[in-house]
Amino acid sequence: MATFAPPLTGLIESSLYVKDLTRTRGFYERVFGFETLVAEDRFCALSVARRHVLLLFVHGASTNATNTTGGVIPPHDGHGQLHLAFAIDANELTGWEEWLRESAVPLESRVRWPRGGTSLYLRDPDDHLVELVTPGIWDIY
Repeated sequence: MATFAPPLTGLIESSLYVKDLTRTRGFYERVFGFETLVAEDRFCALSVARRHVLLLFVHGASTNATNTTGGVIPPHDGHGQLHLAFAIDANELTGWEEWLRESAVPLESRVRWPRGGTSLYLRDPDDHLVELVTPGIWDIY
């Protein structure tokens, strides 16, 4: 009998729930250069730095279980202004600020953290809070 949980090796997927999948998918492809791995009517999967996956689901399209050839995916959904953060190199901070400006993506806030890291905050088309962060915001990053 295990006395503690076996170790995890990372976080692979994060999900956002969106109104217009085509619009929001286009935003993440255009602004961040994410590659689409899979796209269907109810969701798409985007490659983040070829290591992680951002899943975009249409609001309400996954509230029922989904049968796959390998098993059943339980229902899920989300609402509200969700938040996620993408890691960037500190030496790319100015480049990101310029790129966002050129891409007509308003910067909502810029925060300098006590450990030395910096966060840039912006909104996606569904009003989710997207953060770009340099090392130095957590003791582990």
